[in-house]
Amino acid sequence: MSLFSENELPTDDRSTPVTMNAPLAARLRPRNLDEYAGQKHLVGKGAPLRAMLEADRLPSCLFFGPAGTGKTTLARLCANLTSAHFENFSAVTGGVADVRRIIAEAKKRAQIFVNGPARTILFVDEIHRFNRAQQDAFLPHVEDGTVTLLGATTENPLATVNTPLLSRCRLFHFEPLVDEELVALLKSALQDERGLKEYSITAEDEALEHIARCALGDARTALNSLEVAADLSREGGVLTLAIAEQTVSRRAMDYDKNGDNHYDIISAYIKSLRGGDPDAALYWMMRMLESGEDPMFIARRLVIQSSEDIGNADPRALMVAMSALQAVEKIGMPEAAIPLAQATVYVATAPKSNASYVAMHRARDAVNSQPPARVPQHLRSTALRGSKEKFGAGKNYVYPHDSPDHFAAQDYLPEGFKNEAYYEPSDQGYEVHIARRMASWWGEDDADDSQTS
Repeated sequence: MSLFSENELPTDDRSTPVTMNAPLAARLRPRNLDEYAGQKHLVGKGAPLRAMLEADRLPSCLFFGPAGTGKTTLARLCANLTSAHFENFSAVTGGVADVRRIIAEAKKRAQIFVNGPARTILFVDEIHRFNRAQQDAFLPHVEDGTVTLLGATTENPLATVNTPLLSRCRLFHFEPLVDEELVALLKSALQDERGLKEYSITAEDEALEHIARCALGDARTALNSLEVAADLSREGGVLTLAIAEQTVSRRAMDYDKNGDNHYDIISAYIKSLRGGDPDAALYWMMRMLESGEDPMFIARRLVIQSSEDIGNADPRALMVAMSALQAVEKIGMPEAAIPLAQATVYVATAPKSNASYVAMHRARDAVNSQPPARVPQHLRSTALRGSKEKFGAGKNYVYPHDSPDHFAAQDYLPEGFKNEAYYEPSDQGYEVHIARRMASWWGEDDADDSQTS
């Protein structure tokens, strides 16, 4: 008999039975760790998380990784493996008021239960949906042991979870399932009484491999695709590759404009441009465009890379990139992909130099690391009438255009900065000509010093 009435304290939130009308992925939720697919580094024999679960000593922790990798599934499995009271909470539908209620119930439970589940495990799905202020509601109660927090998120917790809360949790990274794991899961679904056994379907290996390959490591997507393919296969009893291709005619792109995968793919695009591989750069560009990325985002990255990684080795790269950006503004998708592709190929194959980019950072460091320097007397403005005569502004300045080669060797940096080399032309592309010009202006010794400093 419970010490609480129904209005005082809800019963433990364990897994509830799933009807056969539920989606296949829901019907096939594992009943124990041995049925769990993937994440062997976490729940395989001898793995750390498995050991904690089997000992019923789960600490506060965060499950993070792509969708469909089993975070919520494992959390629900934890509910059946622990003797603690398990609270299931979603940051999408719940609020801080709900958290406070759960905390109050956890405190009451710890005080009254003697032989029962005095501990409370609070599972917070999509914890990144709570802002940092809302996350603060968990902190003191995790710290004093009122609740054991179990959070799940598709976002990087280092960027989305409060540092104090993060420091009190163990992090467990969930990886996309490999194709072999997905195929094994699909075969099991065809034989499981909770799954598709009643259909008596025989599946071609190539069909299952196609479904697994197109799921991109997402078990939920793979099972949903199998369920549709099974419906198409019941008449003949054979799931063929043709049916699988009909079911999954195109891969669902693993791309979230605000998530880790977005940054990974744009990083791959940038590094392919920098590395001189136009094929790879085009592939990553199309991955973004086909996933719905704003083409202006790609165009802006091309402009940045043209200066950062090419610079004066080929000044035309910036012009090509800017022309592509303007074309995208004027014509839009899908035709905008054409100038983007042209600019991508040009930037990827252009000679590379980050000399201007490095020079910018050297100059910035010099500005920030030393006191503000006064402008040398000969470089000061003479725009104010009488400033030259009264204050010596512009005195001894040499006008470059008065010399035959339109160059005047004089100090342009403040005192103390003279020996600082910021810009060092590379030996790539047009910068070879720039290096020669600088050598002719400043002398071979100065040029050699600048190249080796």
